[in-house]
Amino acid sequence: MNVLNPFVRQFLVGWITVLDSVPEIDMLGFLPDFLDGLFNMLSDSSHEIRQQADTALSEFLQEIKNSPNVDYGRMAEILVRRAASHDEFTRLTAITWINEFVKLGGNQLVPYFADMLGAILPCISDKEEKIKMVARETNEELRSFHADPVEGFDIRSILSVARRELTSEWEATRIEALNWITILLAQYRAEVISHLNDVFGSLLSALSDPSDEVVLLVIEVHACIARDSLHFQQLIVLLIHNFRSNQSLLEKRGALIVRRLCVLLDAERVYREFSTILEGEHDLDFASTMVQALNLILLTSPELADLRNILKQSLLNVTGKDLFVSLYASWCHSAMATISLCLLAQAYHHASTIIQSLGEEDINSKFLIQLDKLIRLLESPIFAYLRLQLQDPERYMWLLKSLYGLLMLLPQQSAAFKILRTRLKTASSHGSSTDQAKRSSGNAYSQILQVPEDIKSEELGNMHDAINFTSRLHQFEHMQNQHRLHTKLQWQTYNSTSSTILQRMRNSGGSRQSSPILDMTRPPMPSQTSGQFQQ
Repeated sequence: MNVLNPFVRQFLVGWITVLDSVPEIDMLGFLPDFLDGLFNMLSDSSHEIRQQADTALSEFLQEIKNSPNVDYGRMAEILVRRAASHDEFTRLTAITWINEFVKLGGNQLVPYFADMLGAILPCISDKEEKIKMVARETNEELRSFHADPVEGFDIRSILSVARRELTSEWEATRIEALNWITILLAQYRAEVISHLNDVFGSLLSALSDPSDEVVLLVIEVHACIARDSLHFQQLIVLLIHNFRSNQSLLEKRGALIVRRLCVLLDAERVYREFSTILEGEHDLDFASTMVQALNLILLTSPELADLRNILKQSLLNVTGKDLFVSLYASWCHSAMATISLCLLAQAYHHASTIIQSLGEEDINSKFLIQLDKLIRLLESPIFAYLRLQLQDPERYMWLLKSLYGLLMLLPQQSAAFKILRTRLKTASSHGSSTDQAKRSSGNAYSQILQVPEDIKSEELGNMHDAINFTSRLHQFEHMQNQHRLHTKLQWQTYNSTSSTILQRMRNSGGSRQSSPILDMTRPPMPSQTSGQFQQ
């Protein structure tokens, strides 16, 4: 069957056709022995031989449909190999046979399920439209197939096929591979979880896929895995690890990933877990960047509207208070994120206190860029309640004081300065609110919120005491001191390295001019790092 001589091939196909026409001879029993040879002839250079081989194969396929006893297994192995042929007609014929086998073979094909899936998934992205159509139809047939692992249904092998196809260059194939993982999780969750280590790394890597549709499906798979507490915590830990090691992933996909996880796994739960892990993050630069990213998502995403509403009640109920305290612990990595959180929670007195606590080393270009973003966000619908509160400067004096504090930190020529100054001009005189502050007595926080009539002032005071803003301020200052020390150590290391290199250059008689090496080893100045996060 492997002879290339066209006359021999014609002779063989002729004999096979004649023998198959004899009723007393069951050629289907011998078909696995010469099936591969017939498929090989489909790519022959002779049109006549290709046609004869195709005719013979078509007749055999029709006999298989009408026969109750067929050895599907051996032939399935041949078809899987031929489905990867470089010849389009051979691929189409092989896929067509696999399609019929899936419909007819039943339990006989259970041991070959993974192999057939491995042949089908690449063909879903075939450049030939007919092959794609048959492959998609076959894929749907395989999806409707239900088997028990005790019957030889090898879930680990199927997962291995899906994992391999996650790296396919074709988007349609990657999407179907993810759909298969989702199906397996829905039907065989325990078995899939037991083999999770085989695919988890590939799923994390797939978060960097250039296709948004693929990334969304990957997130759904992760969310499905993370339904229980153990895997949920593991997911957030590994996500943070990925963001740390791949900053471009955070910049390009961070918002998409976090927002979708919040929809699938409950936004409050996701944010609390992120905050718990980031509070103890040793890489302070990354922690600051990550917190700024999470803060921007919190302030802008429609999916997190409920979470923002909870935070607005931080001084009114226990749920809001607990969430505020939970996020505050890690938000301290970024001064501007902390101020934003306080404004969102309507903890205006504390926001003013934080602004007043900022030192000279804190007001750098990175801080000012974040402040510029916040000022522009204050003009968005999300902070409409805050702008409306400016109509009552006597009641919301600490809000005014906070905003004026931010105004004093901005360069006068900046656009953000002009925006905020224009907004504050529409409020009542700042002087009158200051006079009111002097005349006011009792708990200053009673003037922070529009308190409903059924909430007594002592209840509001109790909630304020429960948050313990004095302790929060110490927490913020401690974290900021760590960041200042970290920056100082970076510059000490840089200066030491620079001095060593310059000394060596002088000793060797080299140029006294600044070396490009210094620029390569120099850590970024605080005023040079933007910390911007693209959404």
